[in-house]
Amino acid sequence: MTLTFFGHPLSSYTHKVLIALYETGAEFTFRQIDPSQSGDRELMGRLTPLGKMPALRDDRAGVTLAESAVIIEWLDRHHPGPAPLLPRDPDAALEARVWNGIFDYHVHREMQQIVDARLFMDDVAEDPVGRFARTSLDRAYAAIDRHMTDRDWAAGEFGLADCAAAPALFYAGFLHPFNGYPNLASYFERLIARPSIARVHDETKPWLHLFPFPERIPARFR
Repeated sequence: MTLTFFGHPLSSYTHKVLIALYETGAEFTFRQIDPSQSGDRELMGRLTPLGKMPALRDDRAGVTLAESAVIIEWLDRHHPGPAPLLPRDPDAALEARVWNGIFDYHVHREMQQIVDARLFMDDVAEDPVGRFARTSLDRAYAAIDRHMTDRDWAAGEFGLADCAAAPALFYAGFLHPFNGYPNLASYFERLIARPSIARVHDETKPWLHLFPFPERIPARFR
């Protein structure tokens, strides 16, 4: 099989690419990475510049790619599905890249700060880091809520930006719910109802007990 995808079922950036793979219908082999194993850490160090998940190897093209958005663009160009994941017009594609960045850097990254504070910082750091991150999430939520007025998807038809939105909002919503942001909340419901995203969530369930805030996971996702 030409495509091998390296990631972990709990990893949000793995989710992002899996959604795109399921949308395109491309055949691939999933190579699960265990960061606790030195061999897997060394493997990722060979595959990507920073040794981080995910990665995609395309044996037919002789290419190995890092960074979730780049991987999705590669899939869209070389293993396209029934609908494009980026608009074919280069100028229209810019909006998709903008919102991909907003979900990655202003939702996912702020959510990750809360997670990292619990996992890697002293107990006294968790409260101030969490307050700062939640304030930043509110700013992002407000921007997304405005943007999603009278639209179904983040940038035209379903695509790159929505692949980024789904895992970022999935985990961020556990830690800082979308209360008071009705357009964002409706958008999230559309996301989780999409078959590719529902499939990813089903595959994540056996691993969710490892999420560092298990008590915050809504019953419908367990």
